[in-house]
Amino acid sequence: MSSLLIVNANLVNEGQITNSDVLIRNGRIEAIGNNLSGSGAVVLDAAGRYLLPGMIDDQVHFREPGMTHKADMASESRAAVAGGITSFMDMPNTIPNTLTSDILNDKKRLAEGRSVGNYAFYLGASNDNLEAIKALDPKDACGIKVFMGASTGNMLVDDPDVLEQIFTHAPTLIAAHCEDTPTILENEESYRGIYGDNIPFNLHPVIRSEAACFKSSSLAMELAQRCGTRLHILHISTAKEAEMFSDRPLKDKMITAEACVHFLHFADEDYAAKGALIKCNPAIKTAEDRAGIIQALMDGRLDVIGTDHAPHTWDEKQNSSYFKAPSGLPLVQHAMQTLLEHYHDGIFSLEFIVEKTSHAVADMFNIKQRGYIREGYWADLTLVDLEKPFLATHANSLSKCGWTPFDGFEFRSSIAATIVNGQLVWKDGKLIDVAPLGMALEFDR
Repeated sequence: MSSLLIVNANLVNEGQITNSDVLIRNGRIEAIGNNLSGSGAVVLDAAGRYLLPGMIDDQVHFREPGMTHKADMASESRAAVAGGITSFMDMPNTIPNTLTSDILNDKKRLAEGRSVGNYAFYLGASNDNLEAIKALDPKDACGIKVFMGASTGNMLVDDPDVLEQIFTHAPTLIAAHCEDTPTILENEESYRGIYGDNIPFNLHPVIRSEAACFKSSSLAMELAQRCGTRLHILHISTAKEAEMFSDRPLKDKMITAEACVHFLHFADEDYAAKGALIKCNPAIKTAEDRAGIIQALMDGRLDVIGTDHAPHTWDEKQNSSYFKAPSGLPLVQHAMQTLLEHYHDGIFSLEFIVEKTSHAVADMFNIKQRGYIREGYWADLTLVDLEKPFLATHANSLSKCGWTPFDGFEFRSSIAATIVNGQLVWKDGKLIDVAPLGMALEFDR
């Protein structure tokens, strides 16, 4: 690996902003300080822009294997680094579902040599793979994904006895999708009786309702408390749920929760213009819910920010039938810029954004030597330009699906450069043509 010297940077790290240089050799940060020099190193002048630890996204759906017409690890990891995301954790609802260690290892092999970013994968839970969960080496997966709500294939865990056994015996963190299926089905049938298949998309948050989310999240928390489980509840979409969580320091928590960028940006009034393009599960809800999620992040009740990146093709999203238009949207390319909008609005500080997207994720998942700008750590870094706007369009979307829910929105910031394992992979609005050096994340467990 070549050496890289970053000069004139404002480092945002561990609650402080300092003017420093960073010397990188063999993929790792060798030195941090002023007036550094590096023989033979390529020099990147940050010109006073802000250097952040790369975002670690704890929830993506890169669709490989089995759905590569929508996305794959090569395409989506490139979109991710363009958005300042240097590591990702991929979900198990692929084809086949990731329900065994063999399939988990197959996914790692698919990523090796093709992913620009660093990667980890969840083992999925089902009604019939309890023994595979018990046998899992905690260092082999970032966590165990439990769908406590509507899912595809064999991944909805709806047997209460099995669910309790999973919560009792899970050897590592459980990450839960929480929506109550009977509540959703009852709401669907009610509105189908009025509209048939053409239910207006603005009723999506009424069907996948606050009540459905709160009931399932409450059950997950009660189970975790009874079984002594390390639980992480994904994509909180309601203010009512957000109020349930503790504001204790992260290190003292057994139950944590995630906010996602689209719940911090969109609200139910956006269905009128966006329709199926912002249909996702759980649903984007009200402006009041958005405000409640933001407040819970700032209060420390919600611990990390991810994306739940879940692309579908443009044609799939154009289906006018509420039931046939799939749920999910591509988000990795614009995630950091979305959060920087809150910085420009005076809501989030840069230090706060780094805490929720890098430090806390690394700590929560026990990721080894990443998530911080520290000597000896892997050099996963993002340089952001707070003065250079970026207009998001379908045309400049890098996800394989070729569209973005932010089409036409001008962000006030841009991603000036992204570095993964010491390698410059994105600079000045362009991907760098280099061999992918993404690595499997290692866990200190």
